Amino acid sequence: MPKLRHLALHTANVEATADFYKRVFDMKEVGRNKGNYADAIYLTDGTLNLTVLTFKSLDIAEKIGGSRSFGVVHFGFWVDDLAETRRRLKYLGAECVESHEVKDTQSGHFEDKWKGPDGTLFDVTNTGFPGALPPQREQA
Repeated sequence: MPKLRHLALHTANVEATADFYKRVFDMKEVGRNKGNYADAIYLTDGTLNLTVLTFKSLDIAEKIGGSRSFGVVHFGFWVDDLAETRRRLKYLGAECVESHEVKDTQSGHFEDKWKGPDGTLFDVTNTGFPGALPPQREQA
């Protein structure tokens, strides 16, 4: 069963923002990535991944993050069956923004990026988000 397991925040200061959430809400840092598109710090509460991002440009923020604005820019679902989820998304007219099978060497995951009917960007992955709790398989 798909589960919401990821929120992404776009900020001007990734260090200060991550520190704020760690200190106020006891979130744990589970990784960092200095990428081509953004610098990121991965935080978790044990269930959800909160990725704090500073994009390299506003154009990249809009394309990859979902918005030029600071704040929550997109969210992500961890799914069991990626092929079936992709099929459903296509059938319902979702726009695929980016799709790939290659894992990020530092974070160990990959994600497809899609737009819903209202243009909201979201991620879909079957490899998870750093620090997020995997979806529980239903008992037969």
